[in-house]
Amino acid sequence: MALANNFSIVNFDPEVLREYDIRGVVNKNINEDTAYTIGRVYGEIVSLKSESNADLCETVVVTGYDGRLTSPKLHAALNCGLQDSGVKVYDVGMGPTPMVYFAHHYYDSDAAVMVTGSHNPSEYNGFKMVMNKNPFYSKDIQNLQTIINENSLEKKIGAIDKLDIKNDYINRNLKNIKINKRLKIAWDTANGAMGSVIKDLLCKLQNTDNIIINEEVDGNFPNHHPDPTVPKNMEQLIKVVKENKCDLGLAFDGDGDRLGVVDNEGKIIWADQYMLILCNEMAKLYDNPKIIMDVKCSKVFFDEAKKLPCDPIMYKTGHSPIKEKMKELKSPLSGEMSGHVCYGDDFFGYDDAIYVALRLLKIIGNQNHKLSELVSQFPKTFSTPETRFDVDEKRKFKIINEIKARLINTDLNIIDIDGIRAESNDGWFLIRASNTQNQLTCRVESVTEIGFKLLIDMVENQLSLSNIKFKFTI
Repeated sequence: MALANNFSIVNFDPEVLREYDIRGVVNKNINEDTAYTIGRVYGEIVSLKSESNADLCETVVVTGYDGRLTSPKLHAALNCGLQDSGVKVYDVGMGPTPMVYFAHHYYDSDAAVMVTGSHNPSEYNGFKMVMNKNPFYSKDIQNLQTIINENSLEKKIGAIDKLDIKNDYINRNLKNIKINKRLKIAWDTANGAMGSVIKDLLCKLQNTDNIIINEEVDGNFPNHHPDPTVPKNMEQLIKVVKENKCDLGLAFDGDGDRLGVVDNEGKIIWADQYMLILCNEMAKLYDNPKIIMDVKCSKVFFDEAKKLPCDPIMYKTGHSPIKEKMKELKSPLSGEMSGHVCYGDDFFGYDDAIYVALRLLKIIGNQNHKLSELVSQFPKTFSTPETRFDVDEKRKFKIINEIKARLINTDLNIIDIDGIRAESNDGWFLIRASNTQNQLTCRVESVTEIGFKLLIDMVENQLSLSNIKFKFTI
């Protein structure tokens, strides 16, 4: 099917070419011409790398989009750009990001592009890309503008096929999931894209009683912001869990690749806590499996994972580099404090929050302990959640370098694989620059209240020395 269009190839605002994706504010530095340009350039790259580039029309790129108000138009422009690059587009429509990842594997396509603003505010949107089952990120994204500058992009003839993959996606996620005791579960899709599949999936999930809130896909996000790492966004789910005496609550971000969890008592269970429950299953399936977690995670995770036994590996934050590290180490499971969790043992190695939720339900449903009881076995600490705040985009990495220079000759043990993670006898803290937003992320943890306060003072002082006014909300 050919689509007539009046789109133009344009230059990118450098700010939108992020580390893991392309992301910006719609009608400020992202628009339909941007989407069309991505299609033209990415289609060219994929065609050149495709094994089937002798017949460009057989180079296949899967596309889809989330529930944001601006996503349909950006997606249509993207498809036009891909078509004009000569590729065949498999358009799977609106749904969560992992559905597009699944389609990439299911159809064995050459690449995939998802139009999504993820967990960003409603005025944002962007593009996540994969190629040959691997993330397309970092220097590859930065190189997109270079390709425009150095190449004459010839307009070719491609095609667009609209496909419905939702049922196949649901069935694959439910494969090998068996829950042996009845569970009552609250689900919060946050008016995000996961709402497009949740009811059909739960109709097939046996031995569960389910309560869904915020199911309607609404790009205005009228009930709360779609980011389960922010405690305020979990308040509605916590209330539902308590009022209905649920066994647990499960929350999703805007595009369904990050999972938030609330236990039967209404307490938020952070990713580095529920990952230990997932690790326990892995330890029974594999001999000392390598489990990857990012630098934002609790020291308790690394200590407890070793006891299972697993081989926990600290790595830099970002779902793209972690997926790459998973393949390198043949890791069956990896995760981030942000709720990106990837299974490689009986799955494809990408982050699908609904699949992770199902694996957690399978574990809880196959034993007599409640989720709160499972988590209570871990050592207690004083800690902050992942705390983010805005800074000047041009200053964020410089601030990290300034802090590192001040701390490098102290008694602290400095880990600098991603930002500054400083460890002492009191505990540890992290200060890092976000690769997706103009923000810094901080976290503090200690086994004592006194040590906790000392570390908080240290973080706030270091930020102050770099002219950043910031106070933790405890």
